[in-house]
Amino acid sequence: MVDEIIKTMQGKMDKTVDALKKDFSTIRTGKANPMMVEDVRVDYYGTLTPLNQLGKIAVPEPRMILITPFEKGMLKDIEKAIFAAGLGLTPNNDGSSIRINIPELTGERRKELAKVVKSKAEDKKVAIRNIRRDANDDLKKHQAELSQDEMKGHQDKIQKITDSYIAKISDLEKEKEKEITTV
Repeated sequence: MVDEIIKTMQGKMDKTVDALKKDFSTIRTGKANPMMVEDVRVDYYGTLTPLNQLGKIAVPEPRMILITPFEKGMLKDIEKAIFAAGLGLTPNNDGSSIRINIPELTGERRKELAKVVKSKAEDKKVAIRNIRRDANDDLKKHQAELSQDEMKGHQDKIQKITDSYIAKISDLEKEKEKEITTV
């Protein structure tokens, strides 16, 4: 029963860390990354479809994304969707593919992005703490079956696991901030 609570808690915490990694992958660092545009939704015959399902996304150069749609007729729709996504990217349609040049980040923009990274990381830390609280609440429901020492031991174990996930998030945050602030 306690193992099940801890296993469930770790599963939720893993998902939280994965969500943070995905959030960070969409933040521009001055280098091209296909993840920046792959979730852009394009109107494909009345259905909003992720861009990565409508064409090949490649990075031929460090600061360029190349999108080659499976259907040439989709070029205009893909171009519109990239503008509408508000990513601050300008697509160039050459008739057979779309090229997106990633501009160099200004010092001010780097600071703004570092704040965004800090904010996203803090949100995920709060989520981790909420998961810990839920696990402790579940543990308290079984308090009658456990001695005080066992209860304290399990709570300490939950806290150690929580601390390790908070540290993972902090490491990811530092890594992304370094990536953003490095010129």
